[in-house]
Amino acid sequence: MALSDKKKQTPAWREQLAQTWQTLRYKIRAVQPAPQPGMGAIPHAEGTVFRVWAPNAEAVYVTGSFNNWHPNQIPLAHERNGYWSVNVPEAQVGDEYKFVLKRGRQQLLRTDPYAKDVRPPFQNGVVRNGTVLGMETAVSPKATSFQPPALQDLVIYELHVGTFGEDQGSPPFNFEAVIAKLPYLRVLGINAIELMPVKAFPGELSWGYNPAHPFAISQIYGGPEKFKQLIDAAHEQGIAVIVDVVYNHFGPQELSLWQFDGWQQHGLGGIYFYNDWRSKTPWADTRPDYGRPEVRRYIRDNVRMWLDEYKIDGLRWDATSYIRNAHGHDGDPGADIPEGWTLMQGINAEIQHHDPRHIRIAEDLQANPWLTEPIDQGGAGFNTQWDSQFVHPIRQAIINPQDEDRDMLAVQDALQFRYGADAFSRVIYTESHDEVANGKARVVHEVAVADGDAALAAKRSALGAALVFTTPGVPMLFQGQEFLEDGWFDDKRPLDWHKAEQNPGMIALYRHLIQLRRNVGGKTRGLSGQLINVYHVNNTAKLIAFHRWHHGGPGDDVIVVANFANQTVTDYKLGLPHAGQWQVRFNSDLKAYHPSFTSHHVPVVTAVPDEYDQLAYHATISIGPYSVIILSQG
Repeated sequence: MALSDKKKQTPAWREQLAQTWQTLRYKIRAVQPAPQPGMGAIPHAEGTVFRVWAPNAEAVYVTGSFNNWHPNQIPLAHERNGYWSVNVPEAQVGDEYKFVLKRGRQQLLRTDPYAKDVRPPFQNGVVRNGTVLGMETAVSPKATSFQPPALQDLVIYELHVGTFGEDQGSPPFNFEAVIAKLPYLRVLGINAIELMPVKAFPGELSWGYNPAHPFAISQIYGGPEKFKQLIDAAHEQGIAVIVDVVYNHFGPQELSLWQFDGWQQHGLGGIYFYNDWRSKTPWADTRPDYGRPEVRRYIRDNVRMWLDEYKIDGLRWDATSYIRNAHGHDGDPGADIPEGWTLMQGINAEIQHHDPRHIRIAEDLQANPWLTEPIDQGGAGFNTQWDSQFVHPIRQAIINPQDEDRDMLAVQDALQFRYGADAFSRVIYTESHDEVANGKARVVHEVAVADGDAALAAKRSALGAALVFTTPGVPMLFQGQEFLEDGWFDDKRPLDWHKAEQNPGMIALYRHLIQLRRNVGGKTRGLSGQLINVYHVNNTAKLIAFHRWHHGGPGDDVIVVANFANQTVTDYKLGLPHAGQWQVRFNSDLKAYHPSFTSHHVPVVTAVPDEYDQLAYHATISIGPYSVIILSQG
C-alpha cells in the first residue's frame, strides 16, 4: 500500500479507535450505578443521570442526540431490584434520548416511562429541567402565595384544551387559547378550572383519557413551558387549576410501557401491568399492577410531579371504580382490587399531610361514600367526588318532555343526598364531558329534540343551572354551558363562541348565580352552608321549595323555589322560617336573561305568623314557568 493510501486511511482508524475508547470508557463508568436519586432523565451540573426500571433486561443502554444515536455505546449499571443507571456528562437539557433494552434475542427501543417531554414522530424523550434533589428548577411556575379556594367556596369549570379556543381555525387549540379566556372566566365568577387530561397522547385529537406518556405534557397543547404559563396566569386571575389524571389504565395506543423489558405472561402487558384477569378494563388490557411497589411508586411519582413541579391545585382521578374493582362497580366484591384502594389511600394521605388545601376529586360514580371518608376510618381520602345521585335525576327532570312525568320525589332525593357528614363531598352538575357525549348531548339539545320547542331549551337549562348553584355540593359547569352551547362534545368540534355574543343574558344569569353561591353580596351565606331542608314537595303542581342555611338569620337563610311545570304559579302559599320581608335575589324568568322568558316577577314577599309546611311563618309567592326564585332577608 502506498504511503499516500495509508494517510487516507488514518482518519478512519482514528475514528474507530476513538469510538472504541468511548464505548470502553462508558462501560468502565457503568460498573457502579449513578449516585443521583430519582427516575428518568435527571439533569445536573455534570451532565444527566439516566435511571430506569427494567428487572428482566439483561443489559440496558441509553442512546440519543448526545452520542449520535449509537445504540450500544452507553451502558447503564445494574442496581438492585431491577433498576439501572448511568451518568452521561455529554447529555444536556434539550437532548433527545431513548433506552435500548436487551433480553435474549430481543433488542427493544423504549421511550423513558418518566419522560417529561416526548417529541413525535418517534416518541423520543427530551431531557428537561425539573425537580432535582428537592430543589425547584426552571420547570416550576412562579412562586406565589396563591391558595385554592376552600371546598365550600369552590366553583369549577371543566374544559378541554383542544376545543376551548376561539378564532383559531380547527382544533386542536392550545394552552395559550385557554390563557386568553381566563379574564372571561374570572368575570363569570369561576375560581377553579378543571382540565381534561393534558398528558401526551397519540395523534393530534383526543379527549386525553388514553395517556401514552403519563409524565409528558402534550406538545400539541404547547408542552411544559406553556402549561406552566397557564398555571401562572390562572393564579394571577385568582383561579385554581385542577388536572384530570388517568390511573385506571394506560394507553392503549403507542404505549411504550407495554411489555417494557420484554417479559410478559399470557400475552399481556408485562412489568407495568397485571398479567392475569385483573388486566382487563373497558378500554384495553392495560390496568397497572397496583400490587408492584415499582408501579405504585410510578403513579405516586406522577402525582408528585403535578403538585411539586407544576404547582397545580388539585387532581381529579378518572374512573376510580376501575382502580378498586376489576369490573368497575360494587356489585361484584369478588372482583375487588384491594391494592388499588390502598394506593389511593397512600397518595391521598401524603397530599393531605403536605398540603391539605390541595383538591382531591374522585370520579367514581358508584355512590360509594367510602371514597370521601377519612383514611384513618378506612376511606380513600378524597375530599369530594362526582355525584351520579344528582346529575341523573336532575337531568331526567329537566329533559323529560312531559310535565306529568317529572318526579319531584326523585328531585328531593337528589337535592338532599350526601356522602357522610360533609355536604361538599360531592361535585354536582348537569353537564360534563361524559354527560354530553357517548350518545348523550347538551341539555339544550336534549330538550329541543324531545319537545320540538327550542324556546323551552334555555328555560329548562337555566332551571337545572339554578339547582346546581343552590344545592349543597361543589358546583361544576362544562365549557360553553353558560352560553347555551348545543349538540354534543366532540374533540373535533370547537366551542362556538359566537353563541356567547348571541346569549349575553344567559352568561349574566350564570354570573348572578355564581355571585349568590359565593355570597359576593353578603346576602346568601346559607348557599355555602352544610344544611338543607326540602320542606315543600308538590308532585302534582311540580313545585319544590327548600331552605339553605349556615348559622341562620338575615343574610344567611336562603329559600329556593323551583317550578318544574310549564305554567305560571301565582298566590301560592309557602312556609318560611322567619317573619318580615324576603327579597327575591334571583329570578330565572327575567327577559334580561333570554328574550323567550316571560319576566313574571314579584320582587318582595312578606312572611306573616301562621304555621305552614312545619315552619312558623308563611307567605304567598309567584313564580314563572320552568323557573327558580331565590329569596333571602337582610
